[in-house]
Amino acid sequence: MGWKAAEKLIRHWKVLRGDNVMIIRGKDKGETGIIKRVIRSQNRVIVEGKNLVKKHIKQGQGHEGGIFTVEAPLHASNVQVVDPVTGKPVKVGVKYLEDGTKVRVSRGLGASGSIIPRPEILKIRTTPRPTVAGPKDTPMDVVLEKTYDAKTGKGMPEL
Repeated sequence: MGWKAAEKLIRHWKVLRGDNVMIIRGKDKGETGIIKRVIRSQNRVIVEGKNLVKKHIKQGQGHEGGIFTVEAPLHASNVQVVDPVTGKPVKVGVKYLEDGTKVRVSRGLGASGSIIPRPEILKIRTTPRPTVAGPKDTPMDVVLEKTYDAKTGKGMPEL
């Protein structure tokens, strides 16, 4: 990717995997669906069951050939998140609550200003966190050992 293409990449994404979105341009205009995949390197998203195209796949070793219907990616500017209250497509803004948590809110015409919840699918980790310490993990007693005292300066290396 050249520097010109890299300049056009979306830096702050407003749509996430699992969001309920409405397609605002293209052959499926006005239809709603759930984002299946986000391709950040191309500024594109794949919406479940929308923007279907026929793909000719040649037969190869271990798989069958033929004509298949697949979901093609849409540009991220052609979809908008659906307001959970009104059901209309809205812009997404960011707001901080009193307790300091960052939430997404609906903005724009026809927006209720309500909080757009994070999709549940993002809370599920693809690879679970390890529960047992591995051979390269530092033991907890070494981690909790105090090696420097700020008041006395004890523990500073001699330079």
